[in-house]
Amino acid sequence: MGKITRRNMLRLSSQYAGLLGTGLPLLGQDTNTNPQRRLKVVVAGGHPDDPESGCGGTIARYSDLGHEVVILYLTRGEAGIKGKSHPEAAAIRSAECEKACAILKARPLFAGQIDGSTEVNADRYDEFRKILEAERPHVVFTHWPIDSHRDHRAVSYLVYDAWLKGGKKFELYYFEVNQGDQTQTFHPTDYVDITPTESRKRAACYAHASQNPVHGFYAVFHEKMNQFRGMECGCELAEGFVRHCQSPTPVVPGI
Repeated sequence: MGKITRRNMLRLSSQYAGLLGTGLPLLGQDTNTNPQRRLKVVVAGGHPDDPESGCGGTIARYSDLGHEVVILYLTRGEAGIKGKSHPEAAAIRSAECEKACAILKARPLFAGQIDGSTEVNADRYDEFRKILEAERPHVVFTHWPIDSHRDHRAVSYLVYDAWLKGGKKFELYYFEVNQGDQTQTFHPTDYVDITPTESRKRAACYAHASQNPVHGFYAVFHEKMNQFRGMECGCELAEGFVRHCQSPTPVVPGI
């Protein structure tokens, strides 16, 4: 038997799960040929640009196949533009969200908390659970909970609590952002080949012009992350995710 390397293990894993990018529920299943299999996918992030940078390529793949994608922002990025008041920054960044979501063919939704002052308590848990229950998602992606940013941890805990209280009915996946600087100790269980959709992911991130993506978060972190995750799983560009092992069985095995 040949030596079992990490690369070989990844290749074997992808063979068991199906083609790369088909391990997540119904990714690779076109609703034009499977109309009864249309999914509701919710991607929950702490701020404008987090869902786009963490899994914009995957969002584009889902939406291109006819699945419904909702991007749920915990805040409107109120504290995210130096020299701007909270209302001014929120207006600018909300407009950027609308533009980014149009690029990815997703629907924006806001949870109503304030950037830098997010809360995790009984009332907020109930409030957020009701938002998710109203959407009735099949799949939810959110931040990995071991993250240096409090707002990222907050939305991760809110999603997790809603998942528990709702009976673990949806598939739960975690994404990474600014690996090493914000997301810590993240080791993907699933990969999605975003080579065909990276240009859309980049455009969606660039829509957040107030955050200097061209020379900032995208260039410094996510461009390299796309390449590294691609090398890990044997394609050009990829996004990595951690699937909660107690998620229900996917509708179709794989992404």
